[in-house]
Amino acid sequence: MATQTSAPSAGLREAKKQETRQLISDHATRLFIAQGFEQTTIAEIAAAARVAKKTVTNYFARKEDLALDHQEEFAASLSDAVAARRPGESALGALRRAFADAVAAQDPVAGFSGQEFARMIADSSTLTTCLHGLHERREHHLAQALAEATDAEPDDITVQIAAGLLGTVHRVLFHRIQALTLAGHPKDEIARLIAAEAAQAFGLLEPALSDYATA
Repeated sequence: MATQTSAPSAGLREAKKQETRQLISDHATRLFIAQGFEQTTIAEIAAAARVAKKTVTNYFARKEDLALDHQEEFAASLSDAVAARRPGESALGALRRAFADAVAAQDPVAGFSGQEFARMIADSSTLTTCLHGLHERREHHLAQALAEATDAEPDDITVQIAAGLLGTVHRVLFHRIQALTLAGHPKDEIARLIAAEAAQAFGLLEPALSDYATA
């Protein structure tokens, strides 16, 4: 009998943990936007979420993790797209398609974070540095996926160059979305502009990578 009830109990505990994590993150983001990332303390976040300071640090090892709380999803986004490419589709084709879908959905992972959130990052040297590191992690994961797709070593020069080119396009487009957001452009307008600019950007890579890492 205990075995039969253990799975639902575990599921409820996990759901409660996720609920608490989201609650803390939401309160932290609200405070960061209102008074600045550097100016906000863990104690203030804990008080707003009505939890202990230790609870906050148990869920989020670093303060910046509270603001950028989808780091794993972001870091894996390009490598996941390569892994999910269709039969006969190149890595470039898969990434181009995935980015178009993200723009159409105005996905925050692609950069559609909203003006207040974008300003919070831009005004914080800590968050700007953290975001730079996330772009590097994403490119590293992409290189690993390309190496696996082409049966090459991760440090192979072709793999590194391809990952660098593809990663750079995504990084430039991400920052372009953020810049347009900070300038006050509506999301729908940004999506239209970025869709056109992405077509141009990915098109520049076609001569070199159109057949690279084809499934």
